[in-house]
Amino acid sequence: MPPVDACAVRVVGLDAEVAGRRLLAGVSFTVAAGEVLALVGRSGSGKTTAGRALLGEAGPGVRLAGRVEVAGRPVSPATPPPPGVVGYVPQQPSAALNPVRRIGAVLREVALRHTRPERRTPGGPPGDATARATVNRRSAVRRAVADVLARVDLPADREFLRRFPHQLSGGQQQRLVVAHALLARARVLVADEPTTGQDSLTRRDVAHELRTLADAGMAVVLLSHDLHLVRAVADRLVVLDAGAVVEAGPAADVLAAPRDERTRRLLAAAPAAPRAAAPAAAPALRVGDLVAAHRAGARRRTVLRGVTAAVAPGGCLAVVGRSGSGKTTLARCVAGLHPPRGGTVGLGGRPLAGTLDRRTRADLAAVQYVFQDARASFDPHRSVLEQVSRAAVRLRALPPTRARDAARRVLGEVGLAADVVARRPDRLSGGELQRAALARALLAEPRVVICDEITSGLDTVSRDRIVALVDRLRRAHGLALVVISHDRDVVARLADHVVVLDSGQVVEAGPASALLTAARHPLTRALLHPSETGTGPRP
Repeated sequence: MPPVDACAVRVVGLDAEVAGRRLLAGVSFTVAAGEVLALVGRSGSGKTTAGRALLGEAGPGVRLAGRVEVAGRPVSPATPPPPGVVGYVPQQPSAALNPVRRIGAVLREVALRHTRPERRTPGGPPGDATARATVNRRSAVRRAVADVLARVDLPADREFLRRFPHQLSGGQQQRLVVAHALLARARVLVADEPTTGQDSLTRRDVAHELRTLADAGMAVVLLSHDLHLVRAVADRLVVLDAGAVVEAGPAADVLAAPRDERTRRLLAAAPAAPRAAAPAAAPALRVGDLVAAHRAGARRRTVLRGVTAAVAPGGCLAVVGRSGSGKTTLARCVAGLHPPRGGTVGLGGRPLAGTLDRRTRADLAAVQYVFQDARASFDPHRSVLEQVSRAAVRLRALPPTRARDAARRVLGEVGLAADVVARRPDRLSGGELQRAALARALLAEPRVVICDEITSGLDTVSRDRIVALVDRLRRAHGLALVVISHDRDVVARLADHVVVLDSGQVVEAGPASALLTAARHPLTRALLHPSETGTGPRP
């Protein structure tokens, strides 16, 4: 370990336990100022528990033991670090954003709290000096906000600053949380899956920003399944499995020659070969000239501009594009969660109503949506089995007893045992909750399933299992699958056809095999050929 005075973070013998279940067992690591330490491991390995301990936080019922020091001070749930010392970027950024406040007001408030007041110039009336200091401070706050937004590639115009968090894409929300930490001038940054749901270009920008922060003297603790990001920015690596450290050392050494078998399995995912296009068939779902807008105050901002796409039964359409390009809005229009302003959504040759309240029960069951944030789509106070079975009650009119039996059968089909689904959602890992969300969708006996970034935030082992499961289920049930993903391997393993969006417009579309190997548009090449984006291992 580095000398004590060189450590921004020191963790010694950290244990965590909840209801008799071990989350962490004797975890130790240090992080020096100017260093990036990456904690990697499978879902449920304890990464987030260790990261939250640096903020003096623990989950409900979690007991911590051991020593945690940040900036030379002991940290625990009873003695958290002083405000502004540690910045935290959560995996699901919406959890860290106030849904009822405009983003500009919050940014200015954070900047004002951490901007030093101007010294009053000697001479002149005290009132004039105070007024000048106030004007100078407001100008400094505006400059600080504009500078930070430029660093995280977000606009600083009035229209953007007046938006609420729900009016931003997932990628924009993630970058906004990073902006909050930068404005607070944090000495330590805990980044929990900061590239979740981000396209390859944004991942490159995140890697550059994290490296820049470390080079400026910030200690960065990166919790990530994104091995491209880890290779690009990490100085040292700690591998966790079942709450214990199984391997640690310089990142380049561990990534090049892992000693532990569990590390080798984590790093072993090979690039997928593109699928051949499926035989032509009548589409189960067809979108024609779709136009959609979001309300921005009294005005409307167009986010989809004449999008056309189709997918056949048993086929898979992948929708890719940069954060904010309109992918999720397209999916929500198909599902009836966002009313289109023009165009059509057709199911089996007949038009679907634009909103949920105008669709029949059969139409609601026919198109199912599996959300990116599986945890947020479950009620934390009821068991997973109860919530999944509710889909059969509402959409198939099954009695509760038969619905629970059907739910157990489908949950078993996705590999979840009875004792697991009897728990509340907070007792399941991210991968288990994604499987439960898939089961809930299947229980409705749909014709179309929309999967919105369902593998983001999962380790490579869990991701491959989810992808294999989705592929098997769509074949077994003849589902038309719409996949929104930034992960090139997911697209390659599932998609027959690909549609690429940019600013709400289709810039390229065609068979997956063609776009994954010989894309024509520069954006397609940047999104689906990550090796060309410049995000690689550090020299």
